[in-house]
Amino acid sequence: MYDPGVVDGYESDVAVTGSDAIDVAPVVDSQDGLDATIYEDRADAHRAFDNRWDDAVLDANRDDDGRLVVRVTAPDGGLETTLLVVQLREALETVEYVERVENADRLEEPPLAVPSGADASPYAEFTYTVLLPLLLFLPAFISGSIVVDSLIEERQRGTLELLRVAPLSFVDVVDAKLVATALLAPLQAIAWLALLAINGTAIANPAALIALVSALSVLVVGIGGVVALSAPDRRQAQLLYSSAIVAALVVSTLLPEHPANTVAKFAIGSATGTTWLSLALYCLLGALAFAAVRIALVRVDHESL
Repeated sequence: MYDPGVVDGYESDVAVTGSDAIDVAPVVDSQDGLDATIYEDRADAHRAFDNRWDDAVLDANRDDDGRLVVRVTAPDGGLETTLLVVQLREALETVEYVERVENADRLEEPPLAVPSGADASPYAEFTYTVLLPLLLFLPAFISGSIVVDSLIEERQRGTLELLRVAPLSFVDVVDAKLVATALLAPLQAIAWLALLAINGTAIANPAALIALVSALSVLVVGIGGVVALSAPDRRQAQLLYSSAIVAALVVSTLLPEHPANTVAKFAIGSATGTTWLSLALYCLLGALAFAAVRIALVRVDHESL
């Protein structure tokens, strides 16, 4: 079903009729798996099709401008129809090629020359549009999950309360945990970008990409921190965190520029004004998320006191 043309030994009988049947039939008959028969009368060709003597009908005629028009009649549905359509498509592509060659002298101007293939990696598109965004975004999402697990576990075991005896304030202690976790993503991003550069993948704006990952990491860690301080247990915290991340991904599709496109544009050096504004937006959202965590920490600290 993926490639019906690879089937060998299957023959289809094709009725060819119309004013240009004599030109089309030899080309169709030369295709593997097709046996063409010319019918002078169009009604006889369709009668043979209705009686299943022939598997398809090709009605070949020229319009007022001299263009060859072939109308195909084929059975409706079935695996045999799929194979027949593939065979007929290849035959008609050959007919089109023959027509172009025979009418080449009628061109008023020579056609444009086709440029030779560029010497580039076939994986370039995958690298910049799929692999690189995945390598940069995944550490940020994992950092948020680590924050959720870490804070929830310390809350449940009571170790977070024990840290109140430290010289630092409760807010400072949790801030240190969040900052340490948020740094994991940009450090991994630096390592990935360096590894890609060593392997010959050019990165045009690594500083912008690191700033983007840092902003997203702070944003995601901030979301994870708020969830961890609000949810009663680990299961609900991870569910809330996952739902928030999925919701953020859905909202990102409504932005003027998708985050993955922002990464690709920075990487290949084609950043636009929208790309830089997107980076500024992520930095602003990261700052707001960090501020939200600080507010939640102050509220939790006052309630504990």
